[in-house]
Amino acid sequence: MRVMAQVAMVMNLDKCIGCHTCSVTCKQTWTNRTGTEYAWFNNVETRPGQGYPRGHEDQEKWKGGWRLKGGRLVPRSGGRARRLARLFANPELPTLDDYYQPWTYDYENLTTAPLGDDIPTAPPRSLIDGRPSEITWGPNWDDDLGGGPAQLAADPLLARMSEQVRLDYERAFMFYLPRICEHCLNPSCVAVCPSGALYKRVEDGIVLVDQDRCRGWRMCVSGCPYKKVYFNHATGKAEKCTFCYPRIEAGDPTVCSETCVGRLRYLGVMLYDPDKVGAAASVTDEKDLYEAQLGCFLDPDDPEVARAAQASGIPHDWIEAARRSPVRALITRYRVALPLHPEYRTMPMVWYIPPLSPVVDALTGTGHDGEDPAALFGAIDTLRIPLGYLAELFTAGDPGPVEAALCRLAAMRSHMRRVNLGEEQDPRIAEAVGLDEGGIQELYRLLALAKYDERYVIPTTYTGSVPDPDETGAGCSLDGEGGPGMMPDGAAFDPEAFHAAPAAAPASTSTSLRGRVNLLNWNGKGRPDGLFPRARRSVRTEPEL
Repeated sequence: MRVMAQVAMVMNLDKCIGCHTCSVTCKQTWTNRTGTEYAWFNNVETRPGQGYPRGHEDQEKWKGGWRLKGGRLVPRSGGRARRLARLFANPELPTLDDYYQPWTYDYENLTTAPLGDDIPTAPPRSLIDGRPSEITWGPNWDDDLGGGPAQLAADPLLARMSEQVRLDYERAFMFYLPRICEHCLNPSCVAVCPSGALYKRVEDGIVLVDQDRCRGWRMCVSGCPYKKVYFNHATGKAEKCTFCYPRIEAGDPTVCSETCVGRLRYLGVMLYDPDKVGAAASVTDEKDLYEAQLGCFLDPDDPEVARAAQASGIPHDWIEAARRSPVRALITRYRVALPLHPEYRTMPMVWYIPPLSPVVDALTGTGHDGEDPAALFGAIDTLRIPLGYLAELFTAGDPGPVEAALCRLAAMRSHMRRVNLGEEQDPRIAEAVGLDEGGIQELYRLLALAKYDERYVIPTTYTGSVPDPDETGAGCSLDGEGGPGMMPDGAAFDPEAFHAAPAAAPASTSTSLRGRVNLLNWNGKGRPDGLFPRARRSVRTEPEL
């Protein structure tokens, strides 16, 4: 058994108030410089809605994530030949208008305006070229507009379930969905990068961009189904959410978690078997992907898993952190957290607790007791937020796991209401959702009362093993068989290639460019060295005399 560790996140959507504090603090920390004016590593969307960038969930248009072809996983953006043909003109790349035209205001007009009868204004100016700009869209343009006609018509999820969900102004619904990079177990952005610049760290699973290797091909932008990789037009490099890895290495939570007003984010360590990731992502039925990903996670309380983790080089404090991980408890023990769009087959590691609050309001508004367990369980199917919509968002259309998670949350509310009011306990409430009274109270403490060190269980960093550069090569990933980007049309990619650190950078500039392909200096004649992998030579051995 091979064991690897991943720092993961869970967000409780019942607690998100849409204040965008996480977005602003992340923006000020990571993307407050030239070239990233339009980039938001963290954004909060109102659902239903178009999201950011607009319609990013429509993979028929953007070709992000993975698909099954002949029973094998291949990127939706195609194999190596197709991507090479679109290297300089990618039609599946979001434009700036799909994100939004970033702007500022001409504040100087306020301070330099001459004395007059009219009140001076600060007209908007483009942050890209400084010209007068018209504000028509933004990263949270449909904020608080869930259920409006424009948002309903443009939501890719509602378009797939229009026959099942009937919405009108009286029953309009909305909730907030914070989004960051998912730091997937099976990241498609890493697979489609021609230069091998994106990689998944061995020690904590964070997906990063090697700025020295990045050549600005932007295949990662189209390959990411969540559209959380951005192109810096000033540096010509790809940038993305770093999961605040300098803070994680010091044992501190991410900036978005630290500043979250609603305390809705949880951080912890998950242990998983990397040898199971490929098979889990390749299950035929999309509705089985949630359970398949759960099957990749390992129990750190199992002595065999602990021994295998230590044999794999995972320190003891990381194993202990995995045992105390709030993320593990919410994902595998209580099963109230669900992955975002598992049908993309990337095995995301930022999970969500679906919102329950509207069902209590709906019951109370009709004269019923909103906390009565019998009425509460029966009303799950008639949520103001349709169960089918949540299923399309978190379980590839399967309402079963979503309903089970909501029932556990409803049971927790009913049980704790009886505790707080001093009423007689009913053990059938917990038994109905597969828990006991102790489990219900532990879940309540985790979701409602958890302290700082209970919500963020992050051990300090350790050094992961780096492969020998002589074995892996230090050039373009297209030079070696089985590396990221090395997928001929119709061929499957080896998921184990994601779970390896990048080769160590050579000391000298002359050796760091060895074997690397730079098409920007190509004169268009002949075939540049290294563009295609070298043919394998068969070694013939002479028989002994």
